[in-house]
Amino acid sequence: QVQLVESGGGLVQPGGSLRLSCAASGFIFSTYGMSWYRQAPGKERELVATISNAGSPNYADSVKGRFTISRDNAKNTVYLQMNSLKPEDTAVYYCNLRVVVIKVWGQGTQVTVSS
Repeated sequence: QVQLVESGGGLVQPGGSLRLSCAASGFIFSTYGMSWYRQAPGKERELVATISNAGSPNYADSVKGRFTISRDNAKNTVYLQMNSLKPEDTAVYYCNLRVVVIKVWGQGTQVTVSS
């Protein structure tokens, strides 16, 4: 069964950085693109960044230039390096497969950006 476990969230001040990790299992990780999503209180889940199985990244305009998605196929892990964080980035962050999104989401990891 597909399992996705997010970690690395926390409380940071505006302008700070965090590195999120998503440990994946239950599928051949190296053959699938992966994505990061986020959901703020009272808002819908939104797509933040994607990375293809070959490592090609794409980003939402709101995070472009500040966030970097990467993957380590040997560790079955996808990362999201978040720099220059803004209060608007506060949300629960989730990972999932890119093309075939599984319906059972992980717990996500809370990112709070506040002074």
